[in-house]
Amino acid sequence: MKNKRLVIILSIVGLLLLTPLIAMQFTTEVNWSAFDFLIMGILLLGTGLVCELILRRVTETPNRIILCLAVIAALVLVWMELAVGIFGTPFAGS
Repeated sequence: MKNKRLVIILSIVGLLLLTPLIAMQFTTEVNWSAFDFLIMGILLLGTGLVCELILRRVTETPNRIILCLAVIAALVLVWMELAVGIFGTPFAGS
């Protein structure tokens, strides 16, 4: 089951990264560079692997849920900062 979850994580990351790639073929509104795909791939894969680590190491179900939600919330905050700059860091998007 453990290796099956890793394959599922990798598949989901790949499918999520296909979304902007396909959108770029039909519209000019989506304009990702290779660097954008790399950064988002690292963020998604890192989030998935940290959640997998939590599922393997933490035994109590409520703690698993809380920790995975915290990791996902961190992903969303980083994503928003990179996209539109909600915190105003130098890494903020335009």
